[in-house]
Amino acid sequence: MSQTILVVDDEPQIVRVVRSYLEQAGFRVVTAYNGKDALFTARHEHPDLVVLDLQLPGMDGWEFARRVRAEQPGVGIIMLTARVEEADRIVGLELGADDYVTKPFSPRELLARVRAVLRRMQATPAPSEVLRVGELTLDRGRREVARAGEPVDLTPTEFEILAALMSAPGRVFSRAHLLEAAQGVAFEAYERTVDAHIKNLRRKIEPDPANPSIILTARGVGYRLQELD
Repeated sequence: MSQTILVVDDEPQIVRVVRSYLEQAGFRVVTAYNGKDALFTARHEHPDLVVLDLQLPGMDGWEFARRVRAEQPGVGIIMLTARVEEADRIVGLELGADDYVTKPFSPRELLARVRAVLRRMQATPAPSEVLRVGELTLDRGRREVARAGEPVDLTPTEFEILAALMSAPGRVFSRAHLLEAAQGVAFEAYERTVDAHIKNLRRKIEPDPANPSIILTARGVGYRLQELD
């Protein structure tokens, strides 16, 4: 069965181009032109991934992302936006988006990013591969994370970044390395998005996210996981 992608944008021409390109690649595509209709469609179609414009009439893309993440935590989200300010991209990523593409965009690049997000969502490593560091447990096969026995809900990107860090506690990983581990790409322009994902991870697993003791920053380089007993 073809995977379903929801394309949300208030510009009909962009919707037509993206839909055509994705359908040619074998995906089933459903569309919406505003946030309210997008949420209705997501609830009924249960898409595998959403290509989402942030600047939407009525309910904007940020509010849609917040709601759909709460209702369907496993859905992939790629932001499609004309906003170029880093702060806007970071806010979107902090709401749970997996990636972003800035307008004007290449349909080929968008397709590559769609496939990358779907690949890591579907990854099924050996069920026996379980990583444990301190109170953290990460099961690659089940794609589950727990802290002190309590489940932690992570996006696909957050999961892969944490898996990389837990694979070698104490080792410093550059942003590029973490991005490649999470997305299969390491574009310099997108390396700073790792910071947003790390912020999300800290909020979910750190006792005090403002003063992290588990995921530590290696200034000017990247991040490392504290070696915990």
